Amino acid sequence: MKVLSRITTTALALLALTSFSSAQPAAREARLVEFDAPGAGPTVSPLPNACAGGCGTVAYDNNDLGEIVGFYTDPNIVPHGFLRLPNGQIISFDAPGAGLGHGLNQGTAAYAINNLGEIAGQFQDPSYVYHGFIRYPNGSFTTFDAPDAGTEANPGMGLFPGTFPYNINIRGTTAGNYIDANGVYHGFVRSPANKFTKVDPTGSVFTYICEETCLNLDGTVAGFYSNVAPFIQTHGFVRYPNGIITSFDPPAPAGSTTVFTEAASINTKGEIAGL
Repeated sequence: MKVLSRITTTALALLALTSFSSAQPAAREARLVEFDAPGAGPTVSPLPNACAGGCGTVAYDNNDLGEIVGFYTDPNIVPHGFLRLPNGQIISFDAPGAGLGHGLNQGTAAYAINNLGEIAGQFQDPSYVYHGFIRYPNGSFTTFDAPDAGTEANPGMGLFPGTFPYNINIRGTTAGNYIDANGVYHGFVRSPANKFTKVDPTGSVFTYICEETCLNLDGTVAGFYSNVAPFIQTHGFVRYPNGIITSFDPPAPAGSTTVFTEAASINTKGEIAGL
């Protein structure tokens, strides 16, 4: 699977940060818990189908209950989604329609989970086209595609279009990106009723709603975009539920002619962090 994210799939393992309580709040201490999804392939193996650094387990998001989601790649180079419960139990899953062919690196990746246990993510079908999904706590799925998302891949040309939901809030709203038939990135917000709203700042030739924590409770999203090809400059943006999009850049260093702003998170107050 070509995971379109700043986090690489070469991770050997995951580190989940947890804490435990004591009688005195001041005495709370943190500890690191390392885990691997059962069935995750080793990154170093003498087997001919070893992943050569592409296997292992990748965690993307957690909720307030301590549930963690992500994906792992098995020794046959098939990615699968996972949900890790607070007691350490790991549940593996595949979205309906996900490509499961050995050595094809298609499959399922979970990106975000809300406090109801609803999981948003993507899967790649046997034709190398990406689709979005929501997995509900009872194990059922809803799959969906942004209306303008491309429907035909061209691996030889590096074109892998489709829909990528990276965020889900407590109301069931999802947000993320889609790639159209021409390979152009756009943002989207999807309501629980399957209504899509396209998100593109004025003049954008590349729009990216960031992952996991870039959609807040009221439906405001954050991300970045470029209005200059080949993307030598990017600008942050925030889109409000009323459709207004505001772009921003921090003050540039003296003498700088290059702007690179990337919004990476937004909280319930609308405060944005990034780089």
